[in-house]
Amino acid sequence: MRIIVLFNLKPGVDAAAYEKWARTTDIPGVRALGSVSDFQVYRATALLGTDAKPPYAYIEVIDVPDMQTFGADVSTEAVQKVAAEFQQFADNPQFVLTEAL
Repeated sequence: MRIIVLFNLKPGVDAAAYEKWARTTDIPGVRALGSVSDFQVYRATALLGTDAKPPYAYIEVIDVPDMQTFGADVSTEAVQKVAAEFQQFADNPQFVLTEAL
């Protein structure tokens, strides 16, 4: 399972502060979970072939081989703390569950 998270920052949130937190807390914390095989965070820079602004500023990609184990991991106190911090930055993040064709 691949989870795609699409989000913008809340109004007034400093992008540099979010990105520092993502590099120092979110990325290493999620990558350390036994249920996650890969985790990447991307900053959207453009829409191909247009000058329009991307609808989302950030995209997370979480590779999860086993959703049951992932569910157990994310219910821990440590992960819940990081999730609460994420919610302070992200404005209505969309968590999209995907599967390969």
